[in-house]
Amino acid sequence: MTPPSANSISQGQSAASVKPANTVGVGKHYMRYSSATVLVMLAGLISFPALTRLLDNTQYGILGYYDTWIMMTVAVIKLGAQHAILRLYPFGGDETRLTHFATNLVFLPMIISVALWSIGIIAFSSVAWWQGDTIQPVLWCAIISIPLLVFNSQVEMTLRVSERSRLLTTTKIASRWMELVIVLSAVVLIQRSALSVYVGKLLSMSVVVIFYARWVYQHLHFSRKSIDLTAYRASLHYSVPLVINEIAGAALVSIDRVMLKHMTGDFAAVGIYTIGYALAMQLGVLVNAPMWDAFNPVANRVHEVEGAAKVRALKAKVLLPATYACIGVAVAIWAIGSDGLQMLSGPGKAASGPVFAWVGTMFALVLLLDLSGYGLLLLKRSKTVLALMLLALAVNIGLNLIWIPAYGYMGAVYATVAGYMTLGISRCLLCPRDLFQGPDPRALATAIGGAAAFLVAVHFADLSAFHAPWQRVLAAGALWIACYALPVLLLDHRVWRLITHWRTEMSLGLGR
Repeated sequence: MTPPSANSISQGQSAASVKPANTVGVGKHYMRYSSATVLVMLAGLISFPALTRLLDNTQYGILGYYDTWIMMTVAVIKLGAQHAILRLYPFGGDETRLTHFATNLVFLPMIISVALWSIGIIAFSSVAWWQGDTIQPVLWCAIISIPLLVFNSQVEMTLRVSERSRLLTTTKIASRWMELVIVLSAVVLIQRSALSVYVGKLLSMSVVVIFYARWVYQHLHFSRKSIDLTAYRASLHYSVPLVINEIAGAALVSIDRVMLKHMTGDFAAVGIYTIGYALAMQLGVLVNAPMWDAFNPVANRVHEVEGAAKVRALKAKVLLPATYACIGVAVAIWAIGSDGLQMLSGPGKAASGPVFAWVGTMFALVLLLDLSGYGLLLLKRSKTVLALMLLALAVNIGLNLIWIPAYGYMGAVYATVAGYMTLGISRCLLCPRDLFQGPDPRALATAIGGAAAFLVAVHFADLSAFHAPWQRVLAAGALWIACYALPVLLLDHRVWRLITHWRTEMSLGLGR
């Protein structure tokens, strides 16, 4: 492929502005992303109990059901562009290469996604009109949100890969709190329904789209002379398997809700499952999102510039705190997850407690498997990644068919856990050996020992003597500090050093 002439770059709108604002280590990125995630989660900890108390199980089930279809539709029409942006960003590129990147991997996919969405809307509306059906307002809100989500995803991935973590995290914090205020206002002042939630989300999403559109106008440059269909097809060759992978991933997250609805015919069962799953996702985001947001761009850069050995060294650095954090969070959720959900949502949502305990524990633990086995995407083996995701989805669907009739919504929970664990283990088994890096044995033994001590203490403490859920949560929290956190700090001096010298300890990945 022949790069375009630098003359195609217009004056005053240089593509140099898409270059990384700075190049920092994974530690600094992680602190930014984790701080943002905590603030976003605080908004979620207000939104979750408020909505679970304001909406009944049926309305919450409607939210979960339509969210499933939104996730899978967005995954389809993006055509994997965000994956191509992340993996094919021209590190160290001059203005010509950066303009070529913006034109073919950012703007062109956006245009094609909007075209696909428009064709889909025309077809869907025509079929509904032909059959005499009326499209419900809540469905229209879901449909309208799709292109907005696609646009935001493309811009956010561009910010992430160019390591503009400060701008991205600030925007995420502001948008989440704005959404919280608008959604709760709509639900309280207009109607306690899923429709009010979607209207509020659309309003807040539109504000973010306007802000991102202004940033794109100022920093990314589209040049007709730079359009390179060969380069775009090459990006599709890499990303299309990941499109199917993303669809399968969205299905792995949400297919249980669809199957519950059609196998039980009850939106309330979907609501019980969705409430527990939603809180687990909130904590999963707290553990996973900042880690991957910080780790992915740096790992790609280190692999491209310095090779596999440096990637393993980077993973070893990251896995040390991740081992203690993941196992600590997992054992806490397992022990007091049900009480925690009741404390937030009230006794009327107690049925969702076991859902949260199982799924939340799984989300915390699977991060260790994913970090250890991360490597296939670095080698652009997107077809293998797709095959593993389809395997996990097949396990989930197959077990749902058996366990939902037998165990109801808890059957969907067990199937979800089995599917995710299948995915994590298979990634580790197929990760190239020169990129595989397991958790530090000493850290793993210390964390497991502390977790076991905590579970024994909870068992003999007989927390059922406390009548209120918040009392049991506080008592278990004190036991967690005494039996897990303090022993970890005392037995492994590296943890204390990470806390006090995080800038130097997590600085690997600074150099280009």
